[in-house]
Amino acid sequence: MEKGKINVSVDNIFPLIKKFLYSDQEIFLRELVSNATDATLKLKHLCDIGEAKVEYGTPQIEIKVDKKKKQIRIIDQGVGMNEEEIKKYINQVAFSGAEEFLDKYKDSAKDSGIIGHFGLGFYSAFMVADKVEIISKSYKDDAAVHWSCDGSPEFELNPSDKTERGTEIILHIAKDAKDFLEDAKITELLNKYNKFMPVPIKFGTRTETLEKPEGAKEEDAAPTQEVDNIINNTSPAWTKKPADLKAEDYSSFYRELYPMQFEQPLFNIHLNVDYPFNLTGILYFPKLSQDLNLQKDRIQLYQNQVFVTDNVEGIVPEFLTMLKGVIDSPDIPLNVSRSYLQSDSSVKKITSYITRKVADKLASLYKKDRADFEAKWNDIKVVIEYGMLTEDKFYEKSEKFALYPTVDDTYLTWEELQAQIGELHKDKDGKTIVLYASNKEEQFSYIEKAKEKGYTVLLLDSPIVPHLIQKIEQQKEGFSFARVDSDSIEKLIQKEENQVSKLSEEQQETLKSTLEAQLKEQGFIIQLEALDSNSDAFMLTEPEFMRRMKDMQQTGGGGMMGMGSMPDMYNLVVNTNSEIAQHILDTEDTEQKSSLIHQALDLAKLSKGLLKGEALAAFVSRSYKLIK
Repeated sequence: MEKGKINVSVDNIFPLIKKFLYSDQEIFLRELVSNATDATLKLKHLCDIGEAKVEYGTPQIEIKVDKKKKQIRIIDQGVGMNEEEIKKYINQVAFSGAEEFLDKYKDSAKDSGIIGHFGLGFYSAFMVADKVEIISKSYKDDAAVHWSCDGSPEFELNPSDKTERGTEIILHIAKDAKDFLEDAKITELLNKYNKFMPVPIKFGTRTETLEKPEGAKEEDAAPTQEVDNIINNTSPAWTKKPADLKAEDYSSFYRELYPMQFEQPLFNIHLNVDYPFNLTGILYFPKLSQDLNLQKDRIQLYQNQVFVTDNVEGIVPEFLTMLKGVIDSPDIPLNVSRSYLQSDSSVKKITSYITRKVADKLASLYKKDRADFEAKWNDIKVVIEYGMLTEDKFYEKSEKFALYPTVDDTYLTWEELQAQIGELHKDKDGKTIVLYASNKEEQFSYIEKAKEKGYTVLLLDSPIVPHLIQKIEQQKEGFSFARVDSDSIEKLIQKEENQVSKLSEEQQETLKSTLEAQLKEQGFIIQLEALDSNSDAFMLTEPEFMRRMKDMQQTGGGGMMGMGSMPDMYNLVVNTNSEIAQHILDTEDTEQKSSLIHQALDLAKLSKGLLKGEALAAFVSRSYKLIK
């Protein structure tokens, strides 16, 4: 039996780190600026606790691009490194100075904002550079050092004449990465990854217009001055306490996040928790369209103010991905290159917290100003209804604020709806039937027939309604939803009293045979029903179950056997107690009988919004003939 140690050679692992550790070249700047930020924040902490006997001052990080020399420089005024530290943190792959610092000062430095943990970020520089130099001087007043490496495991370490505290990283940009020598590209990356980092980042200068001096003439040009171009906001709104922010601060930050968004959000939710995990952020409810797939500006994920991704699936509950804003948490487990989420139990806790926080905020807004909440309902309902459908805990809490609008523009909670429909909506079996419409215009005649009987009709027009009502039916025992055009109103809420048909069984059979012969190509299922004599003679209905399954299939999930691709299915309900039914039976002239049937059918189609094109033209022509 033989035992030994596996030999891991730097020669083997270094190229792998350079090539495969990071998925995208552009993050090199994020990593190097993050390192510079850590170096600056370390110094601040050491000064705060009295360990560093130097003046902290007002340090900044500076980015310089030299196209002629093909160099990018990242310069900080942080703790710096001496020779020993260079050997320890740079020459030992994956040895994190940030990690060591946090461990050493774990009691006092937990809130210092230090970013790094893995000790690999520096090596991302070699994805864009043929050669990397480090010139550094420690705050301890040790001799400055100059380190350089050409991308091989070989390096050089020499003394430097640098006199000021801090570190300068010099990247000699490779031919295949020359795009990064463009100012516009660097500006783009800084705005993407470093826009809200806690240390000022300078990239060049900008011209600032000053006020005209007193007594200046109108035609005189305003004086100008060159100032540092600081690209970042070091204290974004989410890092502050809600008590320190006003409504205009939240609006201003929203515009900062999404400068191309012209509409203001409806309201915001400020996230702030420090136990059992750290999480801050601001979520905004924007005005939403009915299109669930429309998602331009998404929630941004940060770690210690460093942008990570705008793909927050797995952190934010799915229904909240339609919101906008920022989430910042050092406790969200990412892979070593901070490029994607790793599964972890803490993520579930974070997700649950966000869900609860949003639900509590919605309940608070509803309670505080119901009228305003109702006015915003149509703009936020898709998010809420989606949450009710997909998150059980959110569904439970939604009882306090979820609204059910009626066709008369009133808004009811579920409790209020129950009280309003009461016994009236109960059928002969004791089940409560909740009537709803999806389109007030298209289903107008059906709505009116329901209202004539005193029924309440909800207006549920979101794309996920078929899924949602199915869930509500499962949760609310004794309740069933039915769209007003899915059957005659007498059948939708069937009472004990049954209408007696004026036609005999023989007459009904004759009528049905006649209709089937005349309308065999129409594809309708013909139903004879004894309805009120004042009800329409012909009525087109869509069976609730079949239509709901088809709608669910089209919006994802539900349905069976490919119902989403099936044609619409209609029943032709014929009122045997109508004068028209009797008239059809009594008319002996075949042509006249056919004209009468088709006229009645077209009227039913017209009521349903189904009469178009050639059929509509034929109806108009036939109608003129009838009134001659």
